[in-house]
Amino acid sequence: MATRPVVEEYRTITDQSTESAAGQPADDAHDTATAAVPQITFGRRVGRLSKFWARSLMMRAVFFTGVITLVGSGLIAYFLVQQVTTGLYQERMDQVQAEATAELDEARRSFEVIETSESASVEEEVREIFDNVGGSSALRRDIVFMPLEEGVEHLPVMPVTTQRISQDVISPELRNAVLASGAERLNWQPVGIQTEENAVLPGVAFGVSIQMPAGPLYGIFLVYDFSSVQDNVNLAFRVFAIAAAAILIMNMLIAAWVARSVVRPVSQAAEVSERIADGQLDQRLAVVGEDEIARLGLSFNRMASTLQEQITQLAHLSQMQQRFVSDVSHELRTPLTTVSMAASTLYESREGFDPISQRSTELLHHQVERFEALLADLLEMSRFDAGAAELALSEVDLWALAEDVLTAAVPLAERAGVALHMVVPEDSSDFIADVDRRRVDRILRNLVNNAIEHSEGQPVDLILKSSDTAVAVAVRDYGVGMSPDQVAHVFDRFWRADPARARSTGGSGLGLAIATEDTRLHQGSLDAWGQQGQGSCFRLVLPRRQEVPYGTSPLPLPPSYGVHQRNQISAEAEFITGEIAHDRVTEQALYRNGGH
Repeated sequence: MATRPVVEEYRTITDQSTESAAGQPADDAHDTATAAVPQITFGRRVGRLSKFWARSLMMRAVFFTGVITLVGSGLIAYFLVQQVTTGLYQERMDQVQAEATAELDEARRSFEVIETSESASVEEEVREIFDNVGGSSALRRDIVFMPLEEGVEHLPVMPVTTQRISQDVISPELRNAVLASGAERLNWQPVGIQTEENAVLPGVAFGVSIQMPAGPLYGIFLVYDFSSVQDNVNLAFRVFAIAAAAILIMNMLIAAWVARSVVRPVSQAAEVSERIADGQLDQRLAVVGEDEIARLGLSFNRMASTLQEQITQLAHLSQMQQRFVSDVSHELRTPLTTVSMAASTLYESREGFDPISQRSTELLHHQVERFEALLADLLEMSRFDAGAAELALSEVDLWALAEDVLTAAVPLAERAGVALHMVVPEDSSDFIADVDRRRVDRILRNLVNNAIEHSEGQPVDLILKSSDTAVAVAVRDYGVGMSPDQVAHVFDRFWRADPARARSTGGSGLGLAIATEDTRLHQGSLDAWGQQGQGSCFRLVLPRRQEVPYGTSPLPLPPSYGVHQRNQISAEAEFITGEIAHDRVTEQALYRNGGH
């Protein structure tokens, strides 16, 4: 039969016990869970676990501590068990080898003095030698006396074994080695001892050849039981396994405690930071102790206090600035009204003045109008900053409103040599939305007047398109265009693309900023596009209902359309649908140009 060394036997037993103790229940549990739980539920659980893994620093710390401890303890336990196994095996091996050498030498000498060749006498003397060898050891061992050659007939002495084992324990390899080595050499081999309970115990067999007075060569073998060594090794392995499990649990608990001690203050700091970001500036961390976490809490609280003071100071300064602008604007209205009345009187009587006085009167009239427009813009911005601006919603046909805006801009376009067009795709028909007509009219007139100003004599197109949830209006010109940097700043207050460029329509630099605030009140969006030498495009998107947000814009930026879709707008157009709500942001441009 095949045999293995004690160390290999121990490894096999250990691996099998580990597989049966750890692997099989896990596989059974996995199969049971797979059969009992639907696949979608398992996937959701995995997704939740992955989210918890990504969000929990303590879980990751405990897990990696456990893995590192498990690997380290396993390597240390494996090394120690190997050393213990080797030490115990080598100690027992040295002991039994010395004993077997002495006993087998004595037995061989006893067999050599046998002179008779009668079978009965030889068997009697063999039994006597067998009893002397078997009873002289304190170790657990068995004896096998058997012929070394197989298939020999008429044996002078039949094989002899102890009652616990059979001669099958001696492998053919060991028999051949003893047969080939002669009587002077001791041979040994690890063997497996079969018990009555069908268990296999580790052992080592030692043997030498014996020459009988007549007949073939015999071999006498001492088979030592190493099960006590195996028991000691198993005990050492269990002790190391229990120690490793205890160390693993202890390290994971320590990691959990340390991680909780560190993560909990960080989590509290994150929660307090979120509350501070939401505007609760009085939130602070609870500081306990004097360690690093406590110092972190103190630093965080000082930072929050400083931030609160600065934000409060900035808010106070902002309120003072808004109040100052509002107060100054209101205070200027009375003297400005008086100056405007005087300038209008002088402007109406300018025909009787000399040329120099007449020109001065015209300049005074135009600059007073610009001043009035700037003051109106400042008052409007102050209302936006103070949060006092409100919408007066009503159902408005944005198609009709856009026609009104274009028609009102025709005189300005004709003086600039610009053709105005409206483009309405055939797949759009309903342009009614709940909006503040005055504010949307102001947005569109601002965009159209800016397009005329920068079109350089090229056409200006207004494109309309609607969807189920939104209406989009785009104003496209083919003039000087804008660079990406200019597009990024075009909605800033008091910003101009080219401050040195002459302006024919005047303006305060607040028109697009006011348009942005009006759009924000409508829960819409106002975007800009431009390229140098290819023109610019501004797109206004408004929701049909304020309580229903829109998904995407019906129009791309810039929009795509054909020249054949253009409908030119002229002063003789008959589709003006209602009264145009003028304001001084753009009225002053029409009045001033009309005075030349």
